[in-house]
Amino acid sequence: MTESSFSAAQHQASTLYLPPGPWSTVLDCLCARFPAIDRQLWLERIARGRVLDGEGRPIAVDLAYREGLRIHYFREVPNETPIPVLESVLHVDEHLVVADKPHFLPVTPSGEYVEQTLLRRLIQRLGNPDLVPLHRIDRHTAGLLLFSANPASRSVYQSLFRTRLIDKYYEAIAPALPHLEFPREHASRLVDGEPFFRMQEGEGAANTLTRIEVLERQASLWRYALYPVTGKKHQLRVHMMALGAPICNDPFYPEVLKDAQDDYPRPLKLLARGLRFIDPVSGRLREFESRLRLAF
Repeated sequence: MTESSFSAAQHQASTLYLPPGPWSTVLDCLCARFPAIDRQLWLERIARGRVLDGEGRPIAVDLAYREGLRIHYFREVPNETPIPVLESVLHVDEHLVVADKPHFLPVTPSGEYVEQTLLRRLIQRLGNPDLVPLHRIDRHTAGLLLFSANPASRSVYQSLFRTRLIDKYYEAIAPALPHLEFPREHASRLVDGEPFFRMQEGEGAANTLTRIEVLERQASLWRYALYPVTGKKHQLRVHMMALGAPICNDPFYPEVLKDAQDDYPRPLKLLARGLRFIDPVSGRLREFESRLRLAF
């Protein structure tokens, strides 16, 4: 495995530093650490090169256990349920891939989703194992995702997000707010909520800021333009709820307390519509717009 392909693999694999224990082999440790995974399954993964050492080399089945040894392993979900939505690739060059993510599709492997993720689909579709997402959007949100395609230029594109040098524009459909003036800004402090996957507004200095405009008014529902100045988890969803207009079909806010079964005909009415930035490699202005649209 080359240095660049191993770097990309690290973003797709889980990492474990072996804990203290009485085991003689890494295999024994993995079986004890993950009792829900059968020993035979670990043997099959090792045989297929899906368990790597700290240098990115497939381990031998009899590799000796050593406390603190770094192991990378690729999660696999047997009989993973297909997600019946299709992504679109909008742009490919030496450094960047831009894709339109449909509602319900996760960006990266987590929980019950491994192969049914945008990252894994794009790696297979484009044949580029070096793909790494430069930012994230929620599984329930649709729209633009920017991927680094080249490890050599990855850090300069990542810095765009760290230093807020990239403009992001979202659209949402939510209840009308005729008693408020627009455009407006909403700033608040977001903290962890209950259950663990929700966020909520709390006391203290604001750590989030969203600019909000109205694009279209239709009776009880309006189309809003949302410009997140900061990028906290669920920021747009919580801010719209705080204003009294929770985004239509939101499964988390304001009342649902667990991830509901996916309702494909009723997606969250939130779309990552546009990205705009000065390309740090070419120095040119780059603008991308989603081809997806939100219907009332």
